Amino acid sequence: MVFSSLLFLFIFLPVFLTVYFILPKNLRNLILFLASLMFYAWGEPVYVSIMIFSTVLDYTCGRIIDHFRAHKLIPKLGLGLSLIGNLGMLGFFKYADFFISNTNALLGTHWDLLRIALPIGISFYTFQTMSYTIDLYRGKIQVQKNIIAFGAYVSMFPQLIAGPIVTYATVEKELNHREVTFEDFGLGAMRFIEGLGKKVLIANNIGLLWDQILNTPINNLSIIGAWLGAISFGLQLYFDFSGYSDMAIGLGQMLGFRFPENFNYPYIAKSVSDFWRRWHMTLTGWFREYVYIPLGGNRVSKPRFYLNILIVWFLTGFWHGAGWNFILWGLFFAVLMIIERSFLLKYLEKLPSFISRFYLLFVVTISWVLFAHDSLEQAISYLKVMFGIGTNSFINTPSLYAITNFYVLIIIGIVFATPLMNNLKARLNEWVVFAFYVVTLFLSTAYLVDATFNPFLYFRF
Repeated sequence: MVFSSLLFLFIFLPVFLTVYFILPKNLRNLILFLASLMFYAWGEPVYVSIMIFSTVLDYTCGRIIDHFRAHKLIPKLGLGLSLIGNLGMLGFFKYADFFISNTNALLGTHWDLLRIALPIGISFYTFQTMSYTIDLYRGKIQVQKNIIAFGAYVSMFPQLIAGPIVTYATVEKELNHREVTFEDFGLGAMRFIEGLGKKVLIANNIGLLWDQILNTPINNLSIIGAWLGAISFGLQLYFDFSGYSDMAIGLGQMLGFRFPENFNYPYIAKSVSDFWRRWHMTLTGWFREYVYIPLGGNRVSKPRFYLNILIVWFLTGFWHGAGWNFILWGLFFAVLMIIERSFLLKYLEKLPSFISRFYLLFVVTISWVLFAHDSLEQAISYLKVMFGIGTNSFINTPSLYAITNFYVLIIIGIVFATPLMNNLKARLNEWVVFAFYVVTLFLSTAYLVDATFNPFLYFRF
């Protein structure tokens, strides 16, 4: 599925918005549900049935939990059925081949891999639907008796594919009643354009540099070239993913929803702990609410506290992908967080800001190498070059060529990854700001017309 395709921009979205606002308000959830299924089916026609199954499963489990609330056992069975169903689907489609291949390697068996295509967005909407049944069981929300409204929540196309992860409690009231003012619609459209510009004008173009370095034979890669590639991937990932989040939040506001923020300038963080309060905030919040706190959080002994961190970050890494590189990526952050909580944070807080930020950017850039590669072996080989192992070249001609061609774009990316431009926008004349959005939309459209494929990086998770 290509969220930024011309079909979506010029056919699907205008038609949907027209129908959505012309027809009676009491039909909006139905319109949203059907349009979302159509949108998903356009890219994943086979797997739309999984989404419908997930909707029916969690709606039914929710009704069971609510109806038998006075019973001691049945609500637990309803919750258990929901968790087993959602985690079972996620495990089968996302992790089956991982377990089969590792079992073959460990036991010497020769089981065939299933090679099942991963349904787009399954990692996101399974977490969302589980939040509904868990919070309903806890008594934090009211049961949703209208299956169409619940289906609209599960399949909501603006943030369906790559977040932000929207818990049911966040949109509970808006599912039942929402209003859209002209101001809301305008602000939502502006936010959508911001995200589109991030994705098309910055992420896609910086991605060309990363692709160029990634496809360079490891023996021909210099130290500077390897660091330049890791930095470019970090910028591409940020603008790609935060761009999607901005588009989703903007579209949600145009429809009357208030989706949670997902990014808060993570690259200006001064510690790993601070970074994860700013990066993919809805995922961090989900694991904190439904895993970390139930494990005891930090209200336990120190060894158990550190174990809780390891468990949460093992699961966070594994959630991102079925590969040892993702597991190591999660554990890498777990170890850094344990070190920070043990003693490092108090020193980082006393150091000048530029030193703390350099530390953060250094370790995060290393982490992106684990995240970017398809295998642990490839990631380790790349990391060796970054630290001068396996290469005699500090800088070479391809590295100089890449710097010469992309340094302006990298500078632009660095600037827009800070609050600088947003603060400047607040001081500019409204007509200048309006012109900025018009130009951004025009340039983004021009790039889209010229391109044939613009996938978001988080689609593969």
